[in-house]
Amino acid sequence: MPPEERRHWRPGAWGSGGRPPWWPEGEEWPPTGPPRQWRAMSGRFVRRAMVGAFVAFFVFAFVVAAFVSVLLSVFNSATSGGGFGALVPLAIFGVVIVAFSVARGLRRLAVPLGELIDAAESVEAGDYAVRVRPRGPRELRSLAKAFNAMSTRLETSEEQRRRLLADVTHELRTPLTIMQGNLEALLDGVYAADAEHLEPILDETRVLSRLVDDLRTLSLAEAGALTLHREPTDVAELVSDSVASFRAQADVAGITLATALDGALPHIELDPVRMREVLSNLLSNALRYTPRGGTVRVGAAASNGQVRLVVRDSGPGIAADLLPHVFDRFYKSDDSRGAGLGLAIAKSLIVAHGGQIEATSAPGQGTEMRITLPVAETTPS
Repeated sequence: MPPEERRHWRPGAWGSGGRPPWWPEGEEWPPTGPPRQWRAMSGRFVRRAMVGAFVAFFVFAFVVAAFVSVLLSVFNSATSGGGFGALVPLAIFGVVIVAFSVARGLRRLAVPLGELIDAAESVEAGDYAVRVRPRGPRELRSLAKAFNAMSTRLETSEEQRRRLLADVTHELRTPLTIMQGNLEALLDGVYAADAEHLEPILDETRVLSRLVDDLRTLSLAEAGALTLHREPTDVAELVSDSVASFRAQADVAGITLATALDGALPHIELDPVRMREVLSNLLSNALRYTPRGGTVRVGAAASNGQVRLVVRDSGPGIAADLLPHVFDRFYKSDDSRGAGLGLAIAKSLIVAHGGQIEATSAPGQGTEMRITLPVAETTPS
């Protein structure tokens, strides 16, 4: 619609709730808030409004100064002393100084505040990379720093969300592709519907089920919503049982599986099922990467109100540039067949118990995983 027709348009011109043809596409009609064009101008509007306020104040100050000067001149002429004549320039100078100070203060507020408004609108539009330069009064500088921290966190969260979605999609694609191919072959009569061809499909469903369970556990743990069924647990017995479950696998692989347990290990409050899951993951990784003839050592000791569990292998080790990422979601080595969630889940479970887990390694020197748990000593039942 031409601009002249827009000016004469009134609500209801196209009937009840009618949308004017010139209304921007994508904007809600009838409008429930300021149009997008107005919101985009809000930062500039603040700056212009404050500059306009300064100009108005400056003009007002000069008018007042002139009025006061006239009054003082008249009063000075009506008196015989003439002592007020010197006050006229002082009054004008004082008003100018006050006006200049107010103008400077308005400018210090207008510019950074307008930038913050513009940056906030950019974040609202999905641009999390926007940052502002902290300047102006101390409060505005603090606000700018808090805004930058918020933008950084939002940007990081968005990157993690996209990476997680891509990783999950990648992990789901392989088992689904295998299942689809086998099922199509069965339906086409290429494969017989026997155990030999049905078991691989069942195995892939287990992979999918495990992936879903791992993602659920990880998301609950990272959100702090994972329920731990704590009970007084004998740490020595927990470690011994976990090692015993891998003894046969170690013997077949020709790997020595040794333990070194402190004789004074206390009973502590923890979830034995979840902690056994952590130890199983560490032992499985250690055995997977330890060559035949190597050794995996599991130790446990108590000191300074803490229990430390150690799983050390004599494998090839981890490069220094890769070591900081071993606890990242979906991180895995090139020869790994897992989804890369095991160590991420282990870390989340340990943190949920109030403990810490760290890895030390070097190429050719093996890898050591250390778990530290706080001791809330209890009496065994």
